Amino acid sequence: MTPKNNELLFCALGGSGEIGMNVNLYGCNGKWVMVDCGITFADAGYPGIDVILPDLSFIEDRLDDLVGIVLTHGHEDHIGALPYLAEDLGVPLYATPFTTGLIRGKLEEEGIANRVKLHMIQPGKSFQLGPFGFTFVELSHSIPEPNALIIDTPAGRVFHTGDWKLDATPVIGKPTSPEALAAIGDKGIDVLVCDSTNVFNAEASGSESTVRRGLAEAIAKARGRVVVTTFASNAARLQTLGEVARETGRKLCVTGRSLDRILKVARACGYLKDFPETVDPETAMRLPRNKVLIVATGGQGEPRAALARIADGSHTVKLEQGDSVIFSSKQIPGNEVAIGRIQNILAGRGVEMVTERQAHVHVSGHPGRPELAQMYQWIRPELLVPVHGEMRHLMEQARFGLSEGIPQTIVQSDGDILRLLPGGAKKIGNAEVGRLVLDGDVILPSDGTTINERRRVSLNGQISVAVAIGRDGKSIGAPQVRLQGIPVEEDRIAFVDDAVAAVADAMRSGGRRERDRLREDVRLAVRKVATRWTGKKPIVDVLMIEA
Repeated sequence: MTPKNNELLFCALGGSGEIGMNVNLYGCNGKWVMVDCGITFADAGYPGIDVILPDLSFIEDRLDDLVGIVLTHGHEDHIGALPYLAEDLGVPLYATPFTTGLIRGKLEEEGIANRVKLHMIQPGKSFQLGPFGFTFVELSHSIPEPNALIIDTPAGRVFHTGDWKLDATPVIGKPTSPEALAAIGDKGIDVLVCDSTNVFNAEASGSESTVRRGLAEAIAKARGRVVVTTFASNAARLQTLGEVARETGRKLCVTGRSLDRILKVARACGYLKDFPETVDPETAMRLPRNKVLIVATGGQGEPRAALARIADGSHTVKLEQGDSVIFSSKQIPGNEVAIGRIQNILAGRGVEMVTERQAHVHVSGHPGRPELAQMYQWIRPELLVPVHGEMRHLMEQARFGLSEGIPQTIVQSDGDILRLLPGGAKKIGNAEVGRLVLDGDVILPSDGTTINERRRVSLNGQISVAVAIGRDGKSIGAPQVRLQGIPVEEDRIAFVDDAVAAVADAMRSGGRRERDRLREDVRLAVRKVATRWTGKKPIVDVLMIEA
């Protein structure tokens, strides 16, 4: 699939039909460019896995035609895969200063910073990559320097929003300029590729500046220690919490590696200039309970984040009855169980909790319907391509866009190759898509042998059988049987005895059969015993040792 001259192709390798792991490709005049390269986080369906990466096989087969990667902003679902995939892609990266700082830190941690070209582009500036001209357009979101992209191509012009909202009074960054966006629309936009996350919200997301009052009121009412958990990347929320700490007479403690990284990069880029001096967790624990405000990561229930460790008592920060935790973030769909588990632990200790349902302590960083409608009026595209959402979000934005007067929309999902221009948009092919998992330091296919075996073990358990065989083909001594995760509990000894007897019977009836056949007979005999005892079909591994 090579883009022809004067045609514009589009293909999402992640982020369309799902929330997270955003990877978008544009193709024109024989070349491709990638916009964003993010991760998503694993759920219980991926035992032992925290991070999921996009499968980039489609573009890896076309690396000679890939001219670069342009990053809209610094959230993990837009830049998180770069430390693991950027070196192999071997193309330069382009981002504004704050995002560049976050990426550089990630590349340094992986020891590849000197092997990946990273170019810093100032907000509002333009640059050329092959047949693609890019201009960063700063919008508002829950992180500094969120950018839309104007993409100029020989086939036409695209406005790619990235993640965005409208905020007339942002805490960090410039307010959205209606005049600037209307001017972009006046010059003509053929295609709008747009964030769909909050399309079902009838109200606008609201300004970040409005959160301060709600946080100040909630913290002022608190009797003891207060922990506020929020997305580490939300530097504007950190700025607000610094101001609230001063206002309520509390010392500020920031705990969590990702928070430390954001603070460092934000300050280096000229943000958080008036952020108060912080104290470490040990000092925070020595202060009067009503004189400390702690900012912690982990509001989505992440098991290794600071809040989870505070809840289970393994963190330096300790909470008890009368203390408070404020969840200054919205639950991401799929994280409800993990968040509920931590909240239940905290509740059992008498810790009081405040969420966005009880007080105005959070606003979203994505556009509701009024904001989408306003963007449509400014940009006035001929074609709308919804991205960044599950299928229900994409379909709803397509319907909403048509109702607001956009002439054409097309709904796609990961792997669909679209011809956007010239003429009416249509699907013309399919790209290989999928998921990779980061397992320790190794990248594996999410549906490969290792992860599928791990799923089977987690569901059904595992039995190991060792049999010694003499030269005459008969077993020597008693077979050895070991169990993991087999639900026999107090009947374990009786179950093992039954399994050993089944092995012996299979060996006696096996005679001088070929070893692989004999091994399979033993495996099936033991699994039959397990199924009879438990109703499950565990993995059974058989080791035959020849004396």
